[in-house]
Amino acid sequence: MGIFKAYDIRGLYGSEITLETAERIGRAFAEFLKGKRVAVGRDMRSHGEAVKTALVRGLIRGGLEVLDIGITSTPMGYFAVGHYGLCGGIQVTASHNPAAYTGFKLTRAGAVPISENTGIAEIRKLTERPPAKDVEPKGTVKPLDIRRDYVAHVLALAGGVGPLHVAVDAANGMGGLETEMILPHLPVRLSALYLERDGSFPNHEPNPLRAENLKDLIRLVKRSGADLGVAFDGDADRACFVDEKGGIVTNDLTTALLAMEILPGNPGPVVYDLRSSRVLPEVIRQYGGTPIRERVGHAFLKDRLRRENGVFGGEFSGHYYFRENFGADSAIIALVMVLKLLSKAGKPFSEVLAPLRRYHMTGEVNFEVEDKDAKIRELAEAFPDGEIDDLDGVTVQYPDWWFNVRKSNTEPLLRLNLEGMTEEAFHKGRERVMKILGTPVDR
Repeated sequence: MGIFKAYDIRGLYGSEITLETAERIGRAFAEFLKGKRVAVGRDMRSHGEAVKTALVRGLIRGGLEVLDIGITSTPMGYFAVGHYGLCGGIQVTASHNPAAYTGFKLTRAGAVPISENTGIAEIRKLTERPPAKDVEPKGTVKPLDIRRDYVAHVLALAGGVGPLHVAVDAANGMGGLETEMILPHLPVRLSALYLERDGSFPNHEPNPLRAENLKDLIRLVKRSGADLGVAFDGDADRACFVDEKGGIVTNDLTTALLAMEILPGNPGPVVYDLRSSRVLPEVIRQYGGTPIRERVGHAFLKDRLRRENGVFGGEFSGHYYFRENFGADSAIIALVMVLKLLSKAGKPFSEVLAPLRRYHMTGEVNFEVEDKDAKIRELAEAFPDGEIDDLDGVTVQYPDWWFNVRKSNTEPLLRLNLEGMTEEAFHKGRERVMKILGTPVDR
């Protein structure tokens, strides 16, 4: 079954994931978890309630007490598991995927994510075998409204936010709910797009990492005179920012901003993924932190954050993880932290960012390659004089430029990230690597 991914379970509703599949996953999760109480929430997709109901049926068959937290963002699901001391949770969501998809994000106690290496592979085996017998007595389900506690949790981190004008594009996803719950409590003026929850995503796909999905937000920022803009993905666990001029802020630079805000009063390890600019570890050290480089993937960063007792972590894809948030990712907390930094800075966002925009990056570029492992080996052999590591794919580093090429965890692609410390080094390095990888694809 191709629905079991590196970090979650995801597929087309009705064909790859049926209601029977959802129920079997619930029964398997109950057997895997060997716990008592779990939280279950869902996003705004039209099939979400049916999928959740089938999933809960399987969890109850496995003897679990299910707390139904309703229509919630993924960070709200993480909060429920951590705050109420539950043994785990499942969020019914397909994140930024189109409307036809559904899926499940799984956690254990403490909001610790369950990935392929820590449980999804085992849950897959349990799902594919003949159904286990029902546990007697069967479990129960009851509603739990977490909103008051969740709002208090986020606002506890919001001290110091000043009067700013914020533009939000929620992409008709769960970021609209987060915006409506949190921002009215802050001294900010709001200009908003697509707050209404609509799982058909009528305006644009809910993936803010793609520049075309930020066009509406950029226009809104320029038209309204906002101090900054933020775009959420479908389940509101990722955020991408633009400055007051409409300039896109890459998410490694947002992690650097978070370091500038968080580390002065709370020094410690900061985990980041290896696609990030060299600016990021430089800033982390400058502000008293210890940079820790990790492979790509939220499960890997969260695990490393916990093992290192890290202060926070940031991923190039727009996930931001906070110790005060059970080590889990939260787009709205990232927004709160950026607002605090800008409130203190007292100058435009673009001016705060200017010193960080000192190197030259490709961003993530995708390539369709028939034999990915062979191509990665070819790249490693083509740069024998560079500093090479294989933490995730292949990374080759020189004093004035570097690149990483890795296999996508979710798509049949190789992904390139390349940076030059000078424009000349950037162009020369890119030409050498592109000659081996071929023509990029728009994926």
